[in-house]
Amino acid sequence: MTAASFLQNRLKRVAWGRKVVIGVPLLFLLVFFLLPFLVVFKISLSDMNNTVFSDLWLWSDGVLQIKLQLGNYLFLLQDDLYVQTYLRSLKFAGITTVICLLIAYPFAYFMARSPASQRQTLVMLVMLPFWTSFLVRVYAWKMLLADHGLFNNLAIALGLLAEPLKMMNTPFSLILGMVYTYLPFMILPLYANLVKMDLRLIEAALNLGATPWQAFWLITVPISRAGIMAGSLLVLIPCVGEFVIPELLGGPQTLMIGRVLWDEFFSNNDWPMAAAVAVIMVLLIIVPLALFNYYHANSQAGRHA
Repeated sequence: MTAASFLQNRLKRVAWGRKVVIGVPLLFLLVFFLLPFLVVFKISLSDMNNTVFSDLWLWSDGVLQIKLQLGNYLFLLQDDLYVQTYLRSLKFAGITTVICLLIAYPFAYFMARSPASQRQTLVMLVMLPFWTSFLVRVYAWKMLLADHGLFNNLAIALGLLAEPLKMMNTPFSLILGMVYTYLPFMILPLYANLVKMDLRLIEAALNLGATPWQAFWLITVPISRAGIMAGSLLVLIPCVGEFVIPELLGGPQTLMIGRVLWDEFFSNNDWPMAAAVAVIMVLLIIVPLALFNYYHANSQAGRHA
């Protein structure tokens, strides 16, 4: 075999390997996201008769009839309950993401700057809550925040309060529960990004006259931007559709879209409406995310051009 043919075969294997590496995740998304999403979208455009959904198109005598039920989407846009619930879900998810970022960044920074021998222990401590059932941890907060729970009883015993403070079934308890649950999802991407940072950049900035605060904002934060975005998305996306935490810790003021989705599916048994609610919820997340990725990719390309 000549050197040219060997090199050509080598390039073919590399190209095939790249296609496999890219194709496997794409196939996973196609099977486990796109196809189920299309099924839900089809249900949202159908009429429901007992447990049977009508077909969206009918071919009869050479005539193709398309029947799309758009009333569910029109009703979502016109009903204040759904509009306010979507906005409330985005608001609570955004607040949770910001609080998680403010808490997680210094924690991840401390972990990344710790001695290498201690980092694995710190990572294990961050992941320690995952060793306990999610429901058990949420129920624990319910017991702690109750009117006659541990916090109120302890405050009254110490003379800090004269009567129990209302903490349960409020926006405070909802946000506290979501911050506690999703904080590790913010810490770990930030840590993975900060631990790879070249500390010589900080030393160079300090030698050039920058203060530690200026070096942090001008070097550390921009370098950790990818970790900030990854952690924010890992917190924001599940918080928008969260159901368990609002159900256990929230109240009438914290009705979120996950609860509305549950009611439409299992209480009202209106699957087309529930599917429409789910489609809008997914679009509220995916469309801004796709736009951000598009403009971020363009800015990165322009920077390297």
